[in-house]
Amino acid sequence: MSFRIRDAAPGDEAIILGFIRDLADYEKLSHEVVATEADISKTLFAQSPKVFALIAEDDAGPFGFALYFYSYSTFLGRHGIYLEDLYVREPRRGGGAGKALLARLAQIATENNCGRVEWSVLDWNAPSIAFYKSLGAEAMDGWTVYRLSGEALSSLAGGSEPRR
Repeated sequence: MSFRIRDAAPGDEAIILGFIRDLADYEKLSHEVVATEADISKTLFAQSPKVFALIAEDDAGPFGFALYFYSYSTFLGRHGIYLEDLYVREPRRGGGAGKALLARLAQIATENNCGRVEWSVLDWNAPSIAFYKSLGAEAMDGWTVYRLSGEALSSLAGGSEPRR
């Protein structure tokens, strides 16, 4: 079955939010999704967006997406791309759309002289890990992801100590 990869455009907000919710459900994190279509519109389709998305679709409609933004490597002295989300709906998995989305992302990185494309994957997600390894991706052993959010983020921004 053939499909195409295209840049997300205004009017795709509901589609993108649907993919985000589907991915969150797959990752057992649905309770963390608070984004709205308005949030998607304001961030992806702003005058100077800092985040971008690709859509995989066929004649029946969209069935996958990749959402990414530019990062920077001080060691390389070059930008990179951080893949925040990659998702293909179940009936279409294994048909090449995930690889095509990543290939398009690699093209974008190459066209923009980026030094790398990076992403995180949940350690229990064996099918995705196997897929990424089949493409030549390497796990970054020895690194731990940290996150500031919610009260800790607000407290640090305001200069007060977070509650423990």
